[in-house]
Amino acid sequence: MGRDKKFPLLKKGISGFGVYQQVFSVDAGWNHLNMEARLMRKGEFWEHNTGDFEYGIILLSGNYSVNSDKGSWETHNGRSSVFKGIAHTLYLPRNSKFKLTATSDVLDIAYGWVASDMDFPARFKTPAEAAIEIRGGDNCTRQINSLIEPGFPCQKLVAVEVYTPSGNWSSFPAHKHDERKVDADGEVLEACLEEVYFYKIDKPEGYAIQQVYKKEDNLDELMKARTNDAVLVPKGYHPVVAEHGYHCYYLNFLAGSDQSLANTPDPEHLWIFDSWKGKDPRVPLVTASMNDQKY
Repeated sequence: MGRDKKFPLLKKGISGFGVYQQVFSVDAGWNHLNMEARLMRKGEFWEHNTGDFEYGIILLSGNYSVNSDKGSWETHNGRSSVFKGIAHTLYLPRNSKFKLTATSDVLDIAYGWVASDMDFPARFKTPAEAAIEIRGGDNCTRQINSLIEPGFPCQKLVAVEVYTPSGNWSSFPAHKHDERKVDADGEVLEACLEEVYFYKIDKPEGYAIQQVYKKEDNLDELMKARTNDAVLVPKGYHPVVAEHGYHCYYLNFLAGSDQSLANTPDPEHLWIFDSWKGKDPRVPLVTASMNDQKY
């Protein structure tokens, strides 16, 4: 899958309006996944044709309207930041023409796309429709909001947003999804996926630490990720920890062999699953009801 091509695992975000984060599969040495993040002023629009790709558009903050040949949608209760509610999600299949217009003073969106040879219906998913999962325990408790989850009617794209409270670990015990494994019945035990972690931290001086490692491939990288940074996971295990005093958000886009999150945990840390005594009471950090508050 071109996973050994040299490419920086950490892509720093830039400031200002327009596209401020960008990951192209051709640059990363990948076969599937692309993503961008875009900041827009009120009245500005993004006009596009998805062509041979399926798209997942995630509302980070603000509001928009969309007119397309697959339908029209408008948000009215977009969150003021990723820490003030849950995302609206718009899935558009291949060959969709659309115009997305910012209807708030500032609009922040991120979108992932992947080549597709299948047709699915467009779908607009509200915050109330995003299932919340509380995963882990103790200081490894975190919140996962399902946006384009396994089983969502699309071909390859997956998107979830994850909230890690100050000082907590996330994506831990560490897991990997870099080779496809199936059981005797054909059930996928591990998918082969390309993945992007796109970060927001609740205060500008905050950061998260992410490791990407795989001993047998002599891979062990440790990165400091700040707001608008992206970490690429071409292979290996990839845990995260939030700096003390700062809540961490990351948006995951994934794509690859299966529309799945099937993974294999690091066997050295399997014992941790049975060690937790409780859940962090700070979680959930956000709920859909927060979207209804005016900002």
